[in-house]
Amino acid sequence: MPVLVSEISANVKTDEKAVIGIALKRIPVAREDIVKAEIYKTSLDARKRDNIHFVHTVYVQLSSQEKEKELCDKYPALKYMENSRLNPVISKNKKDGRVVIAGFGPAGMFCGLVLAEYGYKPIIVERGEKVEDRIQKVSSFWNGGELDTDSNVQFGEGGAGTFSDGKLTTRIKDPLCRYILERFVEFDAPEEILFKAKAHVGTDKLRNVVKNISERILTLGGEIKFSTKLEDVSIKDNEVKLITAGGEEISSSAIVLAVGHSARDTFEMLVDKGVFIEPKAFSVGARIEHKQSDVDFSLYGKQVGNPYLPKGEYQLSYRDREGRGVYTFCMCPGGYVVPAASEAGGVVTNGMSEFARDGENANSAVVVSVTPKDFGNNPLDGVNFAREIEQKAYAKTKGSYKAPATSVKRFMRYDKSISKVMPSYSRGVEFCGLDGIFPEKITNTMKVGIRYFGGKMSCFDDGGAILTGPETRTSSPVKITRNENGTSITATNLYPCGEGAGYAGGIMSSAVDGVKIALKIMESIAPQ
Repeated sequence: MPVLVSEISANVKTDEKAVIGIALKRIPVAREDIVKAEIYKTSLDARKRDNIHFVHTVYVQLSSQEKEKELCDKYPALKYMENSRLNPVISKNKKDGRVVIAGFGPAGMFCGLVLAEYGYKPIIVERGEKVEDRIQKVSSFWNGGELDTDSNVQFGEGGAGTFSDGKLTTRIKDPLCRYILERFVEFDAPEEILFKAKAHVGTDKLRNVVKNISERILTLGGEIKFSTKLEDVSIKDNEVKLITAGGEEISSSAIVLAVGHSARDTFEMLVDKGVFIEPKAFSVGARIEHKQSDVDFSLYGKQVGNPYLPKGEYQLSYRDREGRGVYTFCMCPGGYVVPAASEAGGVVTNGMSEFARDGENANSAVVVSVTPKDFGNNPLDGVNFAREIEQKAYAKTKGSYKAPATSVKRFMRYDKSISKVMPSYSRGVEFCGLDGIFPEKITNTMKVGIRYFGGKMSCFDDGGAILTGPETRTSSPVKITRNENGTSITATNLYPCGEGAGYAGGIMSSAVDGVKIALKIMESIAPQ
């Protein structure tokens, strides 16, 4: 597969043809040997406002793989890109029962897709509803209606990512990332995600991608049972023999736990059944909102408004003297802070944006890392820690599902301007501050972080910015421990998978983990 030519710096106005021309000059081969050349990845370097530019990577496909490998061996600046296709090892070991996947977020979705494409006909159980029905439930809640604890921002077709920015960025360097991006495009995601360093689909376009993947699974003989929660697992002789979902018993040859980070009642059931679960670190904090125009100016200076530049976005982090981290997370340019509760009596916030990212505000989580040292070493102590924060927020706003909010001026005790940002949280906010919602050490670390980030971005600690909280669902508070075969250490055919199981964080890494678990199942069980 292609040779990658990276670190091509170019003015923001430089067109694609010129960028590819620069790349071809760096490859000492005859032009007739070049089959194809396209931009593979583009990122924006805005560290110096007087020298804002794009940095490109171009892929070049030659007439033979031997020539490609020879060039990459000879020139260290070139990199050989392996083919993104899967090469599964298919077992001949027949087992009774179907492969059951619990959860239809990115991990369960891609696990189900790959298994279906290789003849496994999985049964997928999802406690939430189809996208179209789920949208109605979520919209009703956002506009003041009742919370459905089974079909909401966290649960339903597509998982929590369906109501997000649809970010496809990740810190993992797995070759399967390219495979996931190509599959997204195949199912109608914008083609630009293949080359943008900070690719996103947007919640509006992601919903159509999810529907298309669902239809493919069904066409191949898989089943998707919506409004069907995993209620019980029957473990005997270190194997799951039966599962109960939606009141129905299903015989299972293997079960994949892709339940998502908010499936707290499922975690409780698994603990009761003796499945080994341990607490893990996660983060809590609040959403900060600025005017998108202020973020753009802080990043681009005089070049603000340049049509070649994307909406300004940032990622900031700081570690205090004790080693506790505070960082921005899930930054949504031109987006909205949304109600994201899944349990009655708790307030949860999250961020989302549509593909156009054309909202007036930018928002990001400002969160502080917490570990079992903060909340306890029992399996569900992290769950209870986050739940308590959510319930305190609910009580502070008098049980209305409004979100507690404050200006950065009040939170930091700054003497600065009155708020110029209108909170975007659809159920409304109570300007009652965040005092008493978090442990004091969390609040103090957030303040230190905001002050530090203000030194990096001029608008960040502006007194007129708005903080809305709490943000508690950054990642799973538990880890369903698995061994090198991908199975739980409790049962040989129980496969913890994705973010809820503690093995991913975000759409991309969850989807990658789903594919990996599918490959593990193929190695041990023959197709249906």
